[in-house]
Amino acid sequence: MLIEITVILLAYLCGSLASAVIVCKAMGLSDPRQAGSNNPGATNVLRLHGKQAAALTLAGDVLKGVLPVLAARWLGMDDSIVAACGLAAFTGHLYPVFFGFQGGKGVATLLGVLVATHWLCGLTFAGTWLLMAQLFRYSSLAALVASLVTPVVSLILLPAAYAIAQSIMVILVFWRHRSNIRNLVAGREDRIGEKT
Repeated sequence: MLIEITVILLAYLCGSLASAVIVCKAMGLSDPRQAGSNNPGATNVLRLHGKQAAALTLAGDVLKGVLPVLAARWLGMDDSIVAACGLAAFTGHLYPVFFGFQGGKGVATLLGVLVATHWLCGLTFAGTWLLMAQLFRYSSLAALVASLVTPVVSLILLPAAYAIAQSIMVILVFWRHRSNIRNLVAGREDRIGEKT
């Protein structure tokens, strides 16, 4: 049991590496937590610093979800531990121990978890996000709709442990997007590509 707990803890620590902060600091850019939406995520980095910094941030956030899940599988952990590692990495992104527990909203890291768990889960999430983003140009709305689809697809394709863990992640995604939801309802949400 000690090994399983250690693997889950390492997954959380991996998730706690704030890609947006690390990328912006390495590129000599301003801290995304101090401008725009104050969110250390790819969307805010895109608005503040452009496509290159945003792409690197997105890649880092996705990898934080991919690597712990693949590592747990490589170590031969059972489904409940693999699912817990995905949840731990996701939670680390939201509440990173290295950055004062002030993290992002979890969308890219959730995508990483899904891709590593089952390629079709990741593809469904990404496809839904892209479709909604293309239709409405709201990153937050695309993320919320794609998140809602996630547990359903997991329940069809995977053991229940994954659907349970991913349902928790979806709840947290909605919680972290509560200000975006208010802005969407009020018509004040920024569209993709708009400068804050």
